[in-house]
Amino acid sequence: MNWQLDQIVEQLREARAEWRTATGRAREQGERELPSREVMADILRLLSGALFPMRLGPNDLREVNEDFYVGHTLDTALNSLLTQVRLELRYVARARGDAEDDIEAQAQQVVRGFASGLPALRRSLDLDVTAAFHGDPAARTVDEVLLCYPGIIAVIHHRVAHYLYSVGLTLLARIIAEHAHSATGIDIHPGARIGHSFFIDHGTGVVIGETAIIGDRVRIYQAVTLGAKRFTADETGQLHKGLPRHPIVEDDVVIYAGATILGRITIGQGSTIGGNVWLTRSVPPGSNVSQATEQHAPCKPQ
Repeated sequence: MNWQLDQIVEQLREARAEWRTATGRAREQGERELPSREVMADILRLLSGALFPMRLGPNDLREVNEDFYVGHTLDTALNSLLTQVRLELRYVARARGDAEDDIEAQAQQVVRGFASGLPALRRSLDLDVTAAFHGDPAARTVDEVLLCYPGIIAVIHHRVAHYLYSVGLTLLARIIAEHAHSATGIDIHPGARIGHSFFIDHGTGVVIGETAIIGDRVRIYQAVTLGAKRFTADETGQLHKGLPRHPIVEDDVVIYAGATILGRITIGQGSTIGGNVWLTRSVPPGSNVSQATEQHAPCKPQ
């Protein structure tokens, strides 16, 4: 077949040129500028194996070789992550017109910080896995939870992504989050702050926004949304970025399937939000909210 590829290639070049002119982008620097989604997915696979080697590592791994595998795998993953961090830092510097002299030092500092936090990350994830095991009567073992539950996959990705987000690597963080979203149907923005012992049961359709704050021992079910009620814009119509606009969920809250909670409201500690509830105002600690009724805990005397 004659696909007329010369003509198509030329037209695609023209389309790229038009887009670069319209967006004010400089010409590419002769090499790929952006991080790779495929590489980041592979890094998360390696990190998962290093964090849980006898469960998420290779099939032929033996406990006697566990430390060697973890060390070798982390060396590969961290060096690969360093390359991706360099790419984002360089991309941001070029977009801002900043000097690129200290990018290598910045990249190494970020990855060293991430590496030193891996033991704490493992312990945090252990709490998440334990919460899932105790929170689901259908779970037979913690191994089943770790191997099978999409909520745990999403939380592993989120806790890695949140670190990168917190140090300013928002593009890498978002790539990780969207990889988990594609794999699990759970959409957690990497900016969301989530406490320990967090459990998402079933998980499909869960959405957690960028500025959401979730306390400890929170359990949520499928199709729950922690979203924004409205978006404020400036005088030119451009949306304001980064403003607090998502809910605060305090400790020991349960949110059942299909609940939609919108805006910068607070769900008080120990509350239960029933299925398919639409909630746009704060509720005090100990509340029980359902479609038909709403019961608040008695207020303490002042």
